[in-house]
Amino acid sequence: MPLAERLYSDYKEALKAGHAVKVSVLRMAKAAIKNREIERGSPLTDEEIYSVLGIIVKRNKESIEQFSKASRYDLVRKEEEELEVIQPYLPQQLLTDEVENLVMTAIKETGASGPVDFGKVMKVVMAKARGRADGKLVTDLVKRGLRT
Repeated sequence: MPLAERLYSDYKEALKAGHAVKVSVLRMAKAAIKNREIERGSPLTDEEIYSVLGIIVKRNKESIEQFSKASRYDLVRKEEEELEVIQPYLPQQLLTDEVENLVMTAIKETGASGPVDFGKVMKVVMAKARGRADGKLVTDLVKRGLRT
């Protein structure tokens, strides 16, 4: 079943079951997907939907970080609940070791020799990771790999 259909089906089920958090999160995801489709003028592929959902996850993680710093643990818990709803729709995330291997391989492939080659390496790694790795983690690992 295509991802969009799965999201819509799960939304209807959550609505019938009365799961307020799941309904809210899936409604937000549906709206973000629809907005992107309107921008493009055509339906999104599963890969493009993963990208939209990745943006939502990134926002949630940033919110969790900010709310934690402000000691707003009630809001942290709310964001964590929303994150738990979205995570199953994303591809399995790569482990840190796997991302490190991708980075080292990309450095060798591109012949990168220092920080000036950061963009080339990032392009290769992000193409291979395709939403399965956090961009911040990749950035940190590429910077570390280019320093050594």
